Amino acid sequence: MRTKPKPTRLDRVFARLDREPERPALISVPTMSRHRIVLLGATLAFYVAIVWAVVITSWLVRLDWQVMFFRPYQQWSEIHAFVDYYVVLGQRGPTAVMVAAWLGWRSWRQHTLRPLLALGVSLLLLNVTVGAAKIGMGRLGPHYATSVGSNEMWLGGDIFPSGHTANAVVTWGILAYLASTPRARRWLSALSAVTSLGVGLSTVYLGTHWLSDVLLGWAAGLLILLALPWFEPLIARAEGWIFALRDHVRERRAGTAPAPAPVQAPVLLGPRPTPADDEVAARESARTARSPRAPVYLAPGPHSARGERIPVTPAGSRRPPHPDRITRGAAPSARPLAGG
Repeated sequence: MRTKPKPTRLDRVFARLDREPERPALISVPTMSRHRIVLLGATLAFYVAIVWAVVITSWLVRLDWQVMFFRPYQQWSEIHAFVDYYVVLGQRGPTAVMVAAWLGWRSWRQHTLRPLLALGVSLLLLNVTVGAAKIGMGRLGPHYATSVGSNEMWLGGDIFPSGHTANAVVTWGILAYLASTPRARRWLSALSAVTSLGVGLSTVYLGTHWLSDVLLGWAAGLLILLALPWFEPLIARAEGWIFALRDHVRERRAGTAPAPAPVQAPVLLGPRPTPADDEVAARESARTARSPRAPVYLAPGPHSARGERIPVTPAGSRRPPHPDRITRGAAPSARPLAGG
């Protein structure tokens, strides 16, 4: 007696996922509400205030130097190994791969490309905005500082704002942005905030960033997440174009695509005809158009050649039949010999 193997917990999870119906109605697309616009304006003002405070070498720059001289990596050296691994959560390559794998699975389950396209748009905005700010302001990091108390601006550096912090805000915050339910969005927002906060403080602990770099990185990442609903129409158009291209490729592979229009042969232009040539061509066309008439002595209809005609003996001939007569064209048969 054979018994069926008992399904494991993983088998039950996959079976539950296979039975799960598609729920596109639950996928809500964030819009630029008044609350979001207010948050965007406040974050932008905070961004400008941080930049201005660093440019004029205010109390924020003095705080940066005090934290650097404190050397947190020496004060709490026992957590140095953990922080080295934790800061990877803000690196662009590993985090983008992990989040893209999860969003790719969601795209496959929900039959939509919006999660992957939203991630791509947010990372593109992050590279453009943060990269331009880094190159434009050119601030040096704590390990490369030249003079104590200076803001270290426009000296060829690339740490202001913090790329690790901004990347952590965008990469983990996109999960909350794409959440299907309000409850999941709240929990994922809190989780991404804690993660990005820890990544920023990790860079300060390791001495790779000033404290003001981290503050500006948080603001830069939050600006991208708050402005992302403005790009939702572009994402929708890109998704429709990709699906239309996929359907067109499938039709061409199946052979149901309409055949291309035939290409006409090129017309070779010769010399321009003269009036005499036009008159000769008109005569030729008239001669070919004229149908040949049969002779008067022939009956109308098709006529065969003389060699193809079958000889016909007229009915009622007065010549009596003769047994010794040989038909013309037939081979003569041997006559019996008479006598002895």
